[in-house]
Amino acid sequence: MLKNDFVNNGFGHLDQLLSFDEVVELRKLYDVLLEDKKLTAGLRSDLSGNSSNSEAVEKITQIMLPSSIEPQLLEKQVYTKALAWARDLLGDDMALDFDMLINKAPFTDTETPWHQDAAYWIDLPDKRSVSCWIALDDVYEENGCMWFARRYDQKLLEHSHKIAGGALSVQAFPENGKPLPLKAGGCSFHDGFTLHYSKGNSTNGQRRALILNFRPQEMIKLERERGMDHTGKRKFRKSDDAL
Repeated sequence: MLKNDFVNNGFGHLDQLLSFDEVVELRKLYDVLLEDKKLTAGLRSDLSGNSSNSEAVEKITQIMLPSSIEPQLLEKQVYTKALAWARDLLGDDMALDFDMLINKAPFTDTETPWHQDAAYWIDLPDKRSVSCWIALDDVYEENGCMWFARRYDQKLLEHSHKIAGGALSVQAFPENGKPLPLKAGGCSFHDGFTLHYSKGNSTNGQRRALILNFRPQEMIKLERERGMDHTGKRKFRKSDDAL
């Protein structure tokens, strides 16, 4: 079912990738990184475009390469499980390119605009990629679950920054977008060209997600040779196409 959805639509999901105990262990490591701005400096940003002032409330906290700061993450089964699914979806040469944490803080109500992940990346000859978005809290529309729009082809749309320092966005709302609520431990998989979005968190709890991105090992090697290591220095390219 997952593979069929991914091939036909550019995304799919699993109701349960992780057990409750696995989620609890990941939350402990996640929260340490979320709270320690000094430890995560240089890999941390607020995708809402908020100031980096240490006193400001981060609305959408992104921490790139968390496993480079906390190697215990790589010992967790989530990395092994997600990689196995990535290889099932796209081939045995798939490998972990990068990981990241994205948290939406309580009562911040700040959306992540519609975008394609490929807009953040350099162009590569082999365009296979899959991101595994793992819910560490129950996610639903009110706290910022993912929305997806069916992908029809591998076309990169034109993106821009609505807010300086904020997330990239396409120019219009896709008509076929739908929310994908998940229980903690569930996950979604999406292609780099699949449009996705999330509403803001209007609840009193965190909306914590761990994202693992996979692509062919040779393409990871090529990325590094071209200076792309996903440390948070955003690069995006424009397309002649518009939504």
